[in-house]
Amino acid sequence: MRYYIEKNTLFIRGSFRATGAVISGDIRFVSTIFYHSISPERTGTTPEKELELVAARAGIGRDYVGLITPVPIQNLCVLQYDFITVFITAGIISGTDGDFAAINILTCNSQGMSTEALYETINVATDAKSEAMNGFKYDISGTHIDAIIAACEGKEEHRDAGRLTETGKRVYSAVRYGIPEALKRSEGATLRSRPSFFIFSRFKGEHWIDWTPEDCLYYPCHFAGQRCDFCYCPLYPCRDESLGLWVESSNKRKVWNCSQCTLLHEPEVAEYLKQHPDALKAELMRFLTLKKRKL
Repeated sequence: MRYYIEKNTLFIRGSFRATGAVISGDIRFVSTIFYHSISPERTGTTPEKELELVAARAGIGRDYVGLITPVPIQNLCVLQYDFITVFITAGIISGTDGDFAAINILTCNSQGMSTEALYETINVATDAKSEAMNGFKYDISGTHIDAIIAACEGKEEHRDAGRLTETGKRVYSAVRYGIPEALKRSEGATLRSRPSFFIFSRFKGEHWIDWTPEDCLYYPCHFAGQRCDFCYCPLYPCRDESLGLWVESSNKRKVWNCSQCTLLHEPEVAEYLKQHPDALKAELMRFLTLKKRKL
C-alpha cells in the first residue's frame, strides 16, 4: 500500500480486497481507494458523479472505491499500528435539524484477511466510532456520505478480526483514538497545514504519538542531511530483501523491518517522489542508481 495527496484528493494504491457500505457489503478487488474533499455547500452533482469525475481525471477507470468528505484533506488523520493503517476524516456539518458528525473511516491490513474477518473489522470500527462519539454534543447518526471500509492486502493470515483479536484490538484502538483527534482538527482546536500521522509506540510504555518531522527526537537517524518527508514509508511493506528483512514481533508474528533502509531519506529520491507521487519502488531505485552514476 502507498498513499499520496493530489489537490483535494487522497489516493491509496495497492492490491486490495475491500468491503463496506459504499460497495453494498460485497467483497471487491480494487487497486485504488480514495478520499475526495468537497465543500459542504457544493451543488450540481451527485456524490457518485463526483467520484466518477475524480477517477476519470486520475485515469483509474472503474477500478476503485471512492469516499466523499466535506472535511478539508489537510485535516485527515492517518494512524499506524503495526500491520494496521487507519485513515479518518471527521467534521461537523450544520443543518436545519442541528449539527451532525460526518465521519469516514478506512482500515487497511497489510496482512490478508478472510471474508469473515473483513466483515468483523467493519463491526469493530463501528463500535469504536460509537464509543468515541459518546460524550460529544453531536448527532452520531451521520450523513449520506459517511462510510466505513475495511480492506486488506496479501495472502490470508487472519481468519477472525473480533475486538479481542490482534487485528481487532488494533483497529479499535486506532479508530477510538483517531476520531477525537480528527474532530479537533476540523474544529480548529489543533491546526495543521497537512494531514496528521500517528504511530502506536511501545517506547517507554504503549501510547499513541502524533509524529511530525520537525519534532523528531531521533534526527538524523541515518545520515546528516537526510530528508524525512517519508519517515513512515508509503511503500511499506515493500518486501524487498535488499532493503529490509522479516523479523519476529513480540506476538510471534513476522513483521517487515526496514529500519536500515535509506532509500526515501536520500534528498534527491524524496524530492522525486514528491514530484511523482505514483512512482513505484523500482522506478525510485533506478532513479537513485542513475544519480549515483552521474556523481
